[in-house]
Amino acid sequence: MSAYPVGILFSRSGGYIRPAEQGCFGALAAIEDINADPAYPFELVAHHADPQGNADRYAELCRDLIRTTGAQHIVGCTTSWSRKEVIPVVEKLDALLWYPCVYEGFEVSENLVYVAASANQHLVPLLDYIVPRFGGNAFLTGSNYIWGWETNRIARDILTRSGGGVLGERYVPIGDEDISHLIEEIREKRPDFILNNLIGPSSYAFLEAYRLLGAEDAAFKPENRPVVSCNLCENEAVLLGPAVAGHYTVSSYFRALAGDDNRRFTERMRAKRPQSVSDAFFVQAYVAVRLIAEAIRRTGTDDAQAVLEDVRGHETPTLLGPVQVDRATNHVRLAAHIGRARRDGDFDVVHLCERAIAPDPFLTATPLQRPYEKTAEKQRLRVVR
Repeated sequence: MSAYPVGILFSRSGGYIRPAEQGCFGALAAIEDINADPAYPFELVAHHADPQGNADRYAELCRDLIRTTGAQHIVGCTTSWSRKEVIPVVEKLDALLWYPCVYEGFEVSENLVYVAASANQHLVPLLDYIVPRFGGNAFLTGSNYIWGWETNRIARDILTRSGGGVLGERYVPIGDEDISHLIEEIREKRPDFILNNLIGPSSYAFLEAYRLLGAEDAAFKPENRPVVSCNLCENEAVLLGPAVAGHYTVSSYFRALAGDDNRRFTERMRAKRPQSVSDAFFVQAYVAVRLIAEAIRRTGTDDAQAVLEDVRGHETPTLLGPVQVDRATNHVRLAAHIGRARRDGDFDVVHLCERAIAPDPFLTATPLQRPYEKTAEKQRLRVVR
């Protein structure tokens, strides 16, 4: 039986360990499932490298995985910072990086497959849901690196073009939990909602502090001024409990989505790893490995370019829906569901996206002037009796 190496490049420590571990667990779970399935006449061999949250180590470790194991495929990276460190390596060595995390867009590489949402598949539909219901004046927060900068830049552009505004925009270093100054500014400026692009402990500290603010002043309870996120998932929410309850996130996948396939998958994953929660980070990494395996099965090789050409030409059924890599951008079509967090860390799906959204990483086909004023007026007219 042939054996094909797959590089797994996720941190198991550092400032964003929860989503990074989910990506690692999802990739490993998929490899285990592929190897147990007789439909695949080969074995995938996982080789894991742990950058320990240090962005400077990703390129070196990626290079080592490719050169020492022969891996043509690397599933990994959580932050945009780490992804950008790895791109020159896979381009030089002609391997493929399968990136399974939501990101800000404005990037395409021939050696990278984007298995998670870009801004037109997360931020735009999130704002389309939130602004008509709560208002268009936002406060923007973010961790001080490209994800926060770019996502907030796009949000500012959309809001100011669409009749809203930005009352404040603040950043903190990755992992910094000193966020009292953000809370005080939000208390003073009283935005309609807060866009949270913080990651890891910074996000957790912010949400807890905002809960305390809501306990002092009901105007800051989530039903009045919610915190909304593009990257907060169940595996983090379950730790936060009351701090996250009532706030909103957008995702291509929620554990609470209906359907027998999803129910069976979540039950099976829970049995394998009771301490972990199947969330979007987990599922997107799982799907990345599934795409690799399907392409190897069809082509009989793990050659990076042969696999890439195959996944561009075939649609694969997954928990994210049918997935086919777009030839022009190496992105995929994805749904954008909106969830409202519960105290137990799960989400109530308040908007179910019925049709997957085509990738538009450079926002060339996505109008940034949204019809919020008209929609908000209709909302107000419905309230008047």
